[in-house]
Amino acid sequence: MLAACSAPTSSAGAAVEQQGQTGLEKVPLTIQTATGAHRFTVEIAVSPEEQATGLMFRTDLGPDAGMIFPYDPPMEVGFWMKNTLIPLDMIFIRADGSIARIAANTRPQSLEPVRSGEPVAAVLEIGGGRSAELGIRAGDQVSWHR
Repeated sequence: MLAACSAPTSSAGAAVEQQGQTGLEKVPLTIQTATGAHRFTVEIAVSPEEQATGLMFRTDLGPDAGMIFPYDPPMEVGFWMKNTLIPLDMIFIRADGSIARIAANTRPQSLEPVRSGEPVAAVLEIGGGRSAELGIRAGDQVSWHR
């Protein structure tokens, strides 16, 4: 499955393509690291259209903001950066909440797939370089609730 930042697939996608999607549900998310707990407020991309659009066309992302893409059941996924204007860290999260891997500073507008490498229950996108700034690493725990 290739998701996030791919082309819109519905008639509503035309408006999204011009300015990025808004109005998604926001929830608190915490990443527990060796340096402490780091809190974010993230948008949830649930529907196929929301996941296909992801953070496309956004020109900025706050330091404690992001977007989460849940998968039930967990699955192997791949993301690309088509029409994504800012670098992102992609954090691949296992069903137990542990971080499987981090793709740091993904290249804006790239069509090269960034793959999870294993089944994941969610993918978290935050600003590029933010994981390194906060000391977020594979194995750290992520918790969030709808």
